[in-house]
Amino acid sequence: MIDITTLVTILGMAVATYLTRAMGLALLRKRTLGPQLSQVLNAAPGCVLIAVIAPKFVSGHPADLIALALTGYAASRYSILPVVLFAIVVTAALRAALPT
Repeated sequence: MIDITTLVTILGMAVATYLTRAMGLALLRKRTLGPQLSQVLNAAPGCVLIAVIAPKFVSGHPADLIALALTGYAASRYSILPVVLFAIVVTAALRAALPT
């Protein structure tokens, strides 16, 4: 069962991420971006993802902590989309297999 607070949080973050990108495109569409600003804008989705994941570092649940470690390792090897998919699958499998 999905917790309503979790659902609202996820939807809120999705809207915030979308609006950040849409406003950035609208405001900067006719400008040439420098390399530093481009790096900052490319890092924004990762920062939102970290905001979602960070509370799991202190959850104390073995499944979440193992999934975090495995995801961290995967993140050092692969791009963001495969890592996100890997994290979802591994977390679900570990939560099903290990007690909470």
